Amino acid sequence: MDIAIFHFHGDINFFLPKKHRHHPFEHPFAWKASIKDMVESLGPPHCEIALLLVDGVSVGFDHIVLPNTKIDIYDNMLAVDVTNRVWLRPPLADKPRFVLDTHLGRLAGYLRMMGFDTLYRNDYPDDLLAEISDTEGRILLTRDIGLLKRGRVQYGYFMRETNPKTQIVEIVRRYALSLTTSPFRRCLKCNGELSPVEKAHVLAQLPNTSAEQYDEFRQCDDCGQVYWKGTHYDKMCEFLDDVMKG
Repeated sequence: MDIAIFHFHGDINFFLPKKHRHHPFEHPFAWKASIKDMVESLGPPHCEIALLLVDGVSVGFDHIVLPNTKIDIYDNMLAVDVTNRVWLRPPLADKPRFVLDTHLGRLAGYLRMMGFDTLYRNDYPDDLLAEISDTEGRILLTRDIGLLKRGRVQYGYFMRETNPKTQIVEIVRRYALSLTTSPFRRCLKCNGELSPVEKAHVLAQLPNTSAEQYDEFRQCDDCGQVYWKGTHYDKMCEFLDDVMKG
């Protein structure tokens, strides 16, 4: 039986049994496998791995694990200074886009409220989620580790939190979203962009009290939903302020 030494660094220790977290451990193996497959067999999905070092040398996911090698796995591409750094995937766009699985509807609404392009349906099958993430370069958010281990998924994250209000704080921290927020620019229902609209054009869609009290309105370019700064607006602003503070 051959042995390699594995050492996981950072938040990906979450996926390991406690006895293996934050320190080197021996992993026996009797088969020829890529470093991607062997690391995933230990728990973490490949899409949460940012840097792989084998005996101090940066390698890609297709590197074959050899006996008696030391393998360091990082969740931060810039965690250590290394020459000839191998990027495991193209860098994300400055303003990330998301696709969420069927159990994260409330989180999808929060991300849209903050102005992030966020796809969500309550009936997305796993193969379509993986396809959308791959073809559109979207970050797949889920609590299904198996989904994140699909080969097509390049960008993905397993939600540690279960409460939507703590989940949005988790994602803001994970992807530094406070730097790129543009609140109240997307439709909470369908993700379409909002544009200013004259009151006269949407008057038929407004409750009588809102038509009398407010003059500024935005309308979704896709589904036609109308928004205005009603009594709920201050509460939403307060919520977003709390999220940014973490």
